[in-house]
Amino acid sequence: MVEELVGVVAAVGAGALVYVASAARIVKQYERGVVFRLGRLHGDVRRPGFNLVIPAVERMRKVNLQIVTMPIPAQEGITRDNVTVRVDAVVYFKVVDPSAAIVNVEDYRFAVSQMAQTSLRSIIGKSELDDLLSNREKLNQGLELMIDSPAVEWGVTIDRVEIKDVSLPDTMKRSMARQAEADRERRARLINADAEYQASKKLAQAARQMADTPSALQLRLLQTVMAVAAEKNSTLVLPIPVELLRFLERGAQPPARSAGQAETTDAAEIAEQAQTTDPAEIAGHAQTTDPAEIAGDAQTTDPAEIAEGAVDRTEQAEEALAELRRAVEQ
Repeated sequence: MVEELVGVVAAVGAGALVYVASAARIVKQYERGVVFRLGRLHGDVRRPGFNLVIPAVERMRKVNLQIVTMPIPAQEGITRDNVTVRVDAVVYFKVVDPSAAIVNVEDYRFAVSQMAQTSLRSIIGKSELDDLLSNREKLNQGLELMIDSPAVEWGVTIDRVEIKDVSLPDTMKRSMARQAEADRERRARLINADAEYQASKKLAQAARQMADTPSALQLRLLQTVMAVAAEKNSTLVLPIPVELLRFLERGAQPPARSAGQAETTDAAEIAEQAQTTDPAEIAGHAQTTDPAEIAGDAQTTDPAEIAEGAVDRTEQAEEALAELRRAVEQ
């Protein structure tokens, strides 16, 4: 009798152990359990920890509440400015209502993936190429709103969406490279021109300052000579002021003009000049009444003497210029 009682107790214990083993469910911290009793949603969502279900009557499905990182395959489309591009992105989402994620949609992961692909194609068609390359934050926000609107009914919330890469055709890449190069060259030229303008202003101020104090030009010349001599050069170049050359040119030009005038004076002109040798007129122009001075002025109207004097002055100017050139060459 005792043995039979012990056998019954053992059988009951074994049956209870099998029942507990088949009914026990462990829900992890990042999961939630949705229980179906005879095919119908039963009770609240089961919390993490140890849970029991009725074997063969209830069935539990676990839902992960962690943030899911899902890459969106590259989508090819035509932008609003008729440029063919390939854009891929990544979407971050998580389940906030486990019951809706199981009941309202067959596979919420697949549904989110398809919605993200169609939304990405729509964004490509509504945007321009410059927006895809530089204004991605606004596009990410628009893409997130487009995916999040239907995902709310599935018990899923979109955490964020990021456009990962934009692939352009090779021809478009070359065109953009040429455009960027031309823009950099334009900016370089503008900077160069601005630098030249500022330098010219400073040089003009320096020239005015040196004109007020001529000794400053000589000091600057000495500084230049010292800078050249510091390089251990065997040849020392001394610049000649341009004003000296201009002075010599001005000294050479008037005699040449006098000689030309002297060569073109014919007998009629000399006679006309001789007719004006009236002592009264000469005295009126010369403001003197000395006959000796009047006679001296009248004697200088000889064409031959005028021509000889002009030729002598021209030869002297040419000799001075030749000496100056030899000095510069040395």
